[in-house]
Amino acid sequence: MPVTALIHISGPAEILFFAVYAAWLLGESIGATIVPRLRYGARKGERRDRGSFYINVVTLVLAIYVDFVLSGRRISLLPVWAYYLGITFMLVGLALRQWAVAVLGRFFTLTVKVQSDHAIVETGPYKLMRHPSYTGLLLTLIGIALALQTWIGLLINVLVFAAVFGYRIYVEERALISALGEKYISYSKRTKRLIPYIF
Repeated sequence: MPVTALIHISGPAEILFFAVYAAWLLGESIGATIVPRLRYGARKGERRDRGSFYINVVTLVLAIYVDFVLSGRRISLLPVWAYYLGITFMLVGLALRQWAVAVLGRFFTLTVKVQSDHAIVETGPYKLMRHPSYTGLLLTLIGIALALQTWIGLLINVLVFAAVFGYRIYVEERALISALGEKYISYSKRTKRLIPYIF
């Protein structure tokens, strides 16, 4: 898929989009994968992923691919202001996700895994949200579709996120309740899953 077919905005706007998009990809590959492994090593623990990691990766890649196709073919385009809003969402989402990963530290893993000394982190964004890294990813996905100016892509991204990360959150919270018991249940009562004070 040639780069010229990915986005109908040209010039500096196109360069900015791909720069932010590349920063997100680097954040996922380095900030959420390589850096934690270098800092903390391979985290041991009981894996309770139930396939959610692979489901997430495959469906998100497909959803983003569809966004690019829709944008490149000028299908279901949004007004130009959506591009600027999208870039903003992408930047905020990227920052929130990397902040959440950094605060969670050695307890962050790409697959659902419970460590022998697992503890609840309640600092930073975890004071208000149980899954701020997923909130950051949601904002980024919304931003990608908006920046590509495709409302069908926006709908697809939100629905895909709701389905696959709804499952992931279910799996993760069941594992944490099983491991931490009343401590995690109490924490759940004080916080929201994804949006502070709302949901």
